[in-house]
Amino acid sequence: MTEHSHDSTPHAHDAAHSHDAPHSHDEGIGADELRDIAEVSSVEIITSACVHLMSAAAVKVGLAEDEETGQYQDLAEARKLITALAGLVTAAAPEIGNEHARSLRDGLRSLQLAFAEALPFPDEPGKAPGEKYTGRVS
Repeated sequence: MTEHSHDSTPHAHDAAHSHDAPHSHDEGIGADELRDIAEVSSVEIITSACVHLMSAAAVKVGLAEDEETGQYQDLAEARKLITALAGLVTAAAPEIGNEHARSLRDGLRSLQLAFAEALPFPDEPGKAPGEKYTGRVS
């Protein structure tokens, strides 16, 4: 062995490809998780992602109250979440079908309107969160 091979610094490549390392319990957990994901339909995964974005955006718009301050509002963060949601809903709509897309669009529109109400000054037409994907919301 060379002097360099005795380096005590861990190398991710060596650890990942070591044949001497015992198999950890984590490998089984990963396989179970993969199997679970494989059993879920793409419509369910897309819808779930949208619901997570909606929930986070609702909190950031200020629709959830904090007992001490009255709210968790962060409109800059809400803008990002609503825009991401609009892009996902718009792109996914043809794939998930009208029944699922309709309820997601309704939730998105409600968030866009709540955001507009929370602003001290309105956004310019077409500049509100998600409007580049959804068109003007009023």
